[in-house]
Amino acid sequence: MATPILSDEPRGQLAFELGHTASQSEADFLVGKGNALAHSRVMAFPQWPDPVTLLIGPAKSGKSHLARIFADRSGAAFVHTDDLERLARDGGSQPLVVEDVDRLDYDEAGLFHLLNQSMRDQRPLLLTAREEVSAWPLATDDVRSRARRATAFSLELTDDIQLSQMFVKLFDDRQIAVDPKIFAYLVARMERSAEEVVILADLMDRLALEKGTAINRAIAVAALEMRRSADGNAHPEQDWDETNDE
Repeated sequence: MATPILSDEPRGQLAFELGHTASQSEADFLVGKGNALAHSRVMAFPQWPDPVTLLIGPAKSGKSHLARIFADRSGAAFVHTDDLERLARDGGSQPLVVEDVDRLDYDEAGLFHLLNQSMRDQRPLLLTAREEVSAWPLATDDVRSRARRATAFSLELTDDIQLSQMFVKLFDDRQIAVDPKIFAYLVARMERSAEEVVILADLMDRLALEKGTAINRAIAVAALEMRRSADGNAHPEQDWDETNDE
């Protein structure tokens, strides 16, 4: 019987460098052009045609958030740097997450054996890395040849994602919960600048306090209209049913 293993807590970057942990639930993941394919792969589990998935992207691109979603959906454990050889030797089918595989000091032989075991026994394995496999700091090509057999998905920091993440951070700082769909709505219609995110966040916060309500769809629409009026470009927003707020 395999030894009970690991922690269910991720090791790696948080979504934001705050004094508290940002939410990493499915509902809070912001899907955009730069991450849609990677998100679809994670959400397709357990209907994966092959066992090993590799997520590649820069810091803050959402790799750890997707790894957390995968762990929640699959019951995967997060692998520590000194666990690889034992996990490969013990075998089994429990899904695993190996984060920052190109940056942390993982045992290269252990990683090679774990990749082999995963592919041989169809054990779901999710890897994250900042660099393409060709750039990993490996002593031999053994691990590289196995890692290249993984199904790889790139995550990119597009303007949509970065601006949405700014909204998330500003309201997390205020300890205010806002539906991520509101941020996606705003980003598609606002002036695309960091300064405008700050202005809209402050404006929505004030409007919600004045009206004694949560930050909802109607608040977002009102804030956009106020900004457009200030710029002399006001026109009514009619693509959201304000009567459908919860």
